[in-house]
Amino acid sequence: MARQEQDTWLRRFHPSPDASAELVCFPHAGGSAAYWFALSRLLTPAVEVVAVQYPGRQERHREEPVGDLHLLADRIAAVLPRPGARPRLFLGHSMGASLAYEVAVRLGRAGGGPSALLVSGRPAPSRHRTGADRLGDDRALLAKVRALGGTGPGLLDDPEMRDLVLPVLRADYGALAGYLPTHAPPLSCPVVGLTGDRDTEAAPDEVAAWGAHTTGPFALRVFPGGHFFLTDHLADVADAVTGLAAGPLPLRA
Repeated sequence: MARQEQDTWLRRFHPSPDASAELVCFPHAGGSAAYWFALSRLLTPAVEVVAVQYPGRQERHREEPVGDLHLLADRIAAVLPRPGARPRLFLGHSMGASLAYEVAVRLGRAGGGPSALLVSGRPAPSRHRTGADRLGDDRALLAKVRALGGTGPGLLDDPEMRDLVLPVLRADYGALAGYLPTHAPPLSCPVVGLTGDRDTEAAPDEVAAWGAHTTGPFALRVFPGGHFFLTDHLADVADAVTGLAAGPLPLRA
């Protein structure tokens, strides 16, 4: 894979070639690689964060967003270089959790799956909410995004900015509406499920069901907060990442 294409898809905010592990981060619907900047700053230099930049946002705003989660997973799996000697972990939030899982499944078939998978704010594939992301018009879509938080209200209130983000939101939520998880054998790597105790998109029992999708260790962490609980608990997430990078989970919870 050409380095130029990797640079288009993958962002390294704090390059750390000597880091002991690599964390590939997958943003939420409507999100961008920049969502993971603060976590990257917390983890450097011990863990190098590689944030996926989907088409249609920020410096890729002239590209068409991808409106199919399986196609997007195929393209990300194709662009990720093979892991080196250091552990490579995946972390995805919301839509990004589904993408992280799908990419893990694809790479696992070729023997290049992640050393660990952290899934945040997303029900397990076996608890998939069919039709939950089907929204009507733009008004309903914007109301959904406002209710979830995570997007500055000023961004949605400004007509010019709203016109920029709406195509991405339409594509992402359209991709989610048409998404059916891949039926695959369980992963073998450790999996950690993360959610907020007030997250209407991913109840603790729905996230706990991720444990059935790995033969490896599983742990569930429930934090105070709603769908974007991560914003207030980045230090805890960083601790979980460094712990996983250092070794396997001690038990299945």
